[in-house]
Amino acid sequence: MQKDWKSILTKEEFLVCREKGTEPAFSGNYDKFYEDGIYLCKCCKNQLFSSKEKFDSGSGWPSFTAPITKENILYIKDTSHGMTRVEVQCSKCKSHLGHVFNDGPSPNFKRFCINSISLKFKNS
Repeated sequence: MQKDWKSILTKEEFLVCREKGTEPAFSGNYDKFYEDGIYLCKCCKNQLFSSKEKFDSGSGWPSFTAPITKENILYIKDTSHGMTRVEVQCSKCKSHLGHVFNDGPSPNFKRFCINSISLKFKNS
């Protein structure tokens, strides 16, 4: 069943989650947020990231080293804006989350750079 995302999400949430926009760096609620818990998809509440995998990348967006499970994330080749990147989406509702880069900390060197506006936090 297709949801009417425009009636469910704010204008800003719709722009990022459904139209693959990006919130401005250092503007999101979760960039400098470090409580223990789980980050859910704003649109469908799918469990995406654990606070245990969160780190301060200095990029201005919440960053994680890995998703909770690989099945909860889709990886999509993104050639927009004159560059090649890997977009990450929620596997359940296809919401745009952000991108993953190979410049994170060891041991896996991944940096999931995620828009705060595409997430909902749930305390442990």
